[in-house]
Amino acid sequence: MSAAADTVLIVDDSLTVRMNLAEAFDSAGFQALPCGTAAEAREILASLPVGAVVLDVLLPDGDGVSLLKEIRASAHGATLPVLMLSAEVEVKDRIRALQTGADAYVGKPYETSYVVAKARELMRARRLDREPRRATVLIIDDSTTFRHELHDLLEQAGYTVLDATTGEEGLRIAAEERPSAMVVDGVLPGIDGATVIRRTRLDAALRGIPCVLLTASADRGAELRALDAGADAFVSKDEDNEVILAKLAAVLRRAATGATAETVSLLGPRKILAVDDSTTYLNGLADVLREEGYDVILARSGQEALELLAVEPVDCILLDLVMPGLDGQETCRRIKAAPVVRDIPLIMLTGLEDRATMLEGLGAGADDFISKSSEFDVLRARVRAQIRRKQFEDENRHIREELLRRELEASEERAARVLAETRAVLVDELERKNRELQDANMELDAFSYSVSHDLRAPLRAVRGFTNIIARDYSGALPADGRELLTDVAAAATRMDQLIEDLLRFSRLSRQPLTKVVVDVESLVADVVSALGREHAHRQFDVRVDPLPSIVADAPLLRQVFTNLLSNAFKFTTGRATGVIEVKARREGADTIFTVSDNGAGFDMQYAAKLFVVFQRLHSQEQFAGTGVGLSLVQRIVARHGGRIWAEAAVDRGATFHFSIPDDHVASARP
Repeated sequence: MSAAADTVLIVDDSLTVRMNLAEAFDSAGFQALPCGTAAEAREILASLPVGAVVLDVLLPDGDGVSLLKEIRASAHGATLPVLMLSAEVEVKDRIRALQTGADAYVGKPYETSYVVAKARELMRARRLDREPRRATVLIIDDSTTFRHELHDLLEQAGYTVLDATTGEEGLRIAAEERPSAMVVDGVLPGIDGATVIRRTRLDAALRGIPCVLLTASADRGAELRALDAGADAFVSKDEDNEVILAKLAAVLRRAATGATAETVSLLGPRKILAVDDSTTYLNGLADVLREEGYDVILARSGQEALELLAVEPVDCILLDLVMPGLDGQETCRRIKAAPVVRDIPLIMLTGLEDRATMLEGLGAGADDFISKSSEFDVLRARVRAQIRRKQFEDENRHIREELLRRELEASEERAARVLAETRAVLVDELERKNRELQDANMELDAFSYSVSHDLRAPLRAVRGFTNIIARDYSGALPADGRELLTDVAAAATRMDQLIEDLLRFSRLSRQPLTKVVVDVESLVADVVSALGREHAHRQFDVRVDPLPSIVADAPLLRQVFTNLLSNAFKFTTGRATGVIEVKARREGADTIFTVSDNGAGFDMQYAAKLFVVFQRLHSQEQFAGTGVGLSLVQRIVARHGGRIWAEAAVDRGATFHFSIPDDHVASARP
């Protein structure tokens, strides 16, 4: 670690507290910078880099929370670990500090080891967020000579090395630093190496750390005992350096993915929320728990407990059953109903001894129930058991989530593989269909050519011969013969027109659209003018409203209006004055054009036949036509993204509507 990362600024107006914490941090390998006022703290923060701050709430020259706010507003202080330290007098002070940005809050009286451990944990988390680190090896060995030799060997091999002389110290460092691997001597003062490894394997946060057990014994069963204890490898102290390094590298390579930095070790700092309206009992309980290394938060009512849980996570809750106001049962129910805190272990405390009270407490959601008259040893054991249970549950949940994540990833890979294979098949298939379509288009072109030339040639001959006969021999023909000759010529003309319409309908599906801004009002005026000249012998009243311009294929749009208006002119033949109207309106995302007339109309039960090729609703004798015109209109409108429909009644006229979607509208006239 750098000098800045090793430095802890301690801000407290109590000389006793400053010296006590400074000594503790110095002993733990940190550089402590104690000061007694906010002004001194500001000077140090402005001139020296620090790795963490322990900050009292009440200072002689200001408010610690206000100083915290200043720290958080600075560039360096935004991510600086800050641990607030204050007497447990006002819950609101704790809440205010945590809401302002404190990383942790420890109440006085405090357990020194907890403060140091919590600060180390916060600093470690920030360090891991900022920078990657080299593989770290923890050596636990009481032999100074061998430990130093191994330390130097590992540093030369590129490892970061931590040292411990006892098993207890090694477990504490492991919980705080999470080394990449541990090298543990089998024989140690206090707990032996095998016990160290067993305890590591029981801790969810540490069990993934590979462990190498060292021994100076020549006993052939030593290796079996080491592996039975949970060691990943066994190394004799007599082995040469290359063997030790090789075995260490091997266990690091094959180490399974261990616990993440989010998993808190059972050996790390833990926080307990104690809730009781009795100050005497609450303080006694806090003293006992602090001796165990716990940080204890005190709340004197159920409401205070809920307010604290809203801003600060804890590892266990001790809750008095009988309290004024919000009692223990109701407080428990509210905690267990809140998704964020419902899984925190909760132990109900009561001075009542009856079975019914215990059942009520457990029924409210408590995880355990203990009488206040019980020995504190029992309470400590219950707290440890509940924290351990919660950790195992969290670990199992993480395992299930990881398995589910891997299964989902595998499913996604399988789905992607199937999708890729299916896509490949479809792309082959699509290419085949495209080739078939190209062939079909070529055949259609050939057919169209045949229709246009081979079929029309006989028709032209028929029409030519009938014209010659009518011109040269009409005098020799009887009246009925001349009439039949006229019918033959008319039929040939209709057949020629039918072929022309059919070819136009066929070409339309393959003709590319060339879209431009079309002045629809001018286009309609041109069509009406042309049709008016064709029907100059008749009386018409044509009304055209202001029409918007649209983006469309101009020739095809002209065909739409030509066909619809031609029908309007044709089907008003029986009217003294033919009334034809052209309008436009906006409807949702569409522009709707309407062409209506006061002509013959039709029965709506046959409306489905309107847009089908060669389907006619009137006889040829009534109204001439081929039955292709409306089919052409429907196809043109569909290719522009719209639709067409009709409304009519027999002898009461017809109205045709067609739409152009909004993305085709260019502008509209007011």
